[in-house]
Amino acid sequence: QVQLVESGGGLVQPGGSLKLSCAVSGTIFSAYAMGWYRQAPGKQRELVARITNGGTPTYADSVKGRFTISRDNAKKTINLQMNSLKPEDTAVYYCNRYPENNYWGQGTQVTVSS
Repeated sequence: QVQLVESGGGLVQPGGSLKLSCAVSGTIFSAYAMGWYRQAPGKQRELVARITNGGTPTYADSVKGRFTISRDNAKKTINLQMNSLKPEDTAVYYCNRYPENNYWGQGTQVTVSS
């Protein structure tokens, strides 16, 4: 059974940083591209960043230059370093395969507010 456990969220002031982590189990992690997604209140879930199984990243325009996605295939984890955070980054952040499937974790809340 696939399990995704996100962590690292919290409350941060505008301009601050957070690092999210996602631990994956129950699947052949290294075979798949993975992504970080987010869902803000009243909005649809959107892809923030993705990374191929070989480590090539792609970012949404809204986070390009501020966020960095990485993966450790040995540890079966993906990370999202978020810098220069803005209030509009406030959302619940999830990891999943890319393209996404039906296995979602509980997510981790990121709130950017002064």
